[in-house]
Amino acid sequence: MQNKAVKNFLDGFSVEVTPRAAAKIDNFENLVPKNTLIYIAHIEGTPIDEMVNTAKKISDQGFSPMPHFPARIIKDKNTLQEWISRYQNEANVTNALLIAGGANKPYGDYDSSIQLIESELFDKANFKSLHIAGHPEGSKDIDPDGSTKNVDEALSWKYEFSKRTDAAMAITTQFSFDSKTVIDWANSIKKSGIDIPIHIGVAGPAKLQTLLRYSIECGVGASVKIIQKRAKDLTKLLLPYKPTAIISELAEYKVNNPDFNIEKVHFYPLGGIKQVSNFVKEA
Repeated sequence: MQNKAVKNFLDGFSVEVTPRAAAKIDNFENLVPKNTLIYIAHIEGTPIDEMVNTAKKISDQGFSPMPHFPARIIKDKNTLQEWISRYQNEANVTNALLIAGGANKPYGDYDSSIQLIESELFDKANFKSLHIAGHPEGSKDIDPDGSTKNVDEALSWKYEFSKRTDAAMAITTQFSFDSKTVIDWANSIKKSGIDIPIHIGVAGPAKLQTLLRYSIECGVGASVKIIQKRAKDLTKLLLPYKPTAIISELAEYKVNNPDFNIEKVHFYPLGGIKQVSNFVKEA
């Protein structure tokens, strides 16, 4: 996989951690380049103290933390303001990923990332980057009928907002295994007038069983067939999955289509950050 196109495509990649995973890492500098954007997944039930402490550790080590703000687990505007203030004052956070979150029912006043944006608290706090979720394969949570109507309308609204904020906005997507699905989706939203940079989600190296489990949990439907097909091949069943194919294919497409709006790769390190680090070094 070693070629210039792939190296350029992987430049400035980001990764995601949970507070539990971050606690096992002594120094992120041993795994990822300085200033790497490190997302912090806010799993339902995780105390805000753990999230802020994780962000502080990441910031203190010279990296850029980007905590998730899942709307459905935030009680009210006061809680949101408290989270923003604590992240800023205790961990020097200026980036946020705004998502609806996986909770079936809202804990409080918020049900969507649009409502978080409408609070205007992130603008008032002068956040530098606001990222929003993207779904190359659609989202059953948002569009139960299997269409992309609600997802597309939400993206359109957020694009209009992006023109009014000083914060840099980007779409960070759910992971996918199929480059064609990703390319078709990215081109379709740009064709519809939504021109926001995309940070494409990619599953890092992991065991096939791990990938299948997370894929089902995350609702990755269409492209998971690629993994299922691989799992049927006994010669590959015991080998860990590596995202070589999707990265190479997207990198090649980017070279041939310079205006392609995928700008960065965001790794979900399902098999661990060390495996992601080794994969990038070998690229």
